[in-house]
Formats: sequence, C-alpha cells, structure tokens
Amino acid sequence: METRVAVIGIIVEDPDSTVRINEILHQYAPYILGRMGIPYRERSISVISIAIDAPSDVINSLSGAIGKLPGVSAKTAYSKI
Repeated sequence: METRVAVIGIIVEDPDSTVRINEILHQYAPYILGRMGIPYRERSISVISIAIDAPSDVINSLSGAIGKLPGVSAKTAYSKI
C-alpha cells in the first residue's frame, strides 16, 4: 500500500485531553516518525507536531480522532511525494 509523509499540527487548549491524545498516538506508533511537544505556559496551551509516514486513510483517521477531542484542534499538511 502506498504511503505518504505528512505533519499533523495539534493545538491542545484543554489539558484534560492529553491522556487521550497519548493513547491515540500510541495506537498509531508504527507509523509515527517523530513527535515534538511544546508547552506554552503563558497561554496555557500545548503545541504538538507529529511527523508520520502512512497510507492517507490512516493519516486522516489519526488526525480526525485527535481533532474530535474536546479542546483540541488538528490540521494535516501532506508532502507532494
């Protein structure tokens, strides 16, 4: 199956959602290339970026599952290759 490289940008405004985010990311661990999380304490939010190499439907599923959590926004940028 053909895979794509993408970056999922996540903004967490509700800290109660972080446990569920980590559970979801653990389910997709075989596809995740790397992860960077930045706590922005002055604004009481966290910024997370996920680099992933997976089939498009897997990327969409991950981004959708995270984006449905309360107080969480997720957007995906795909590579052209």
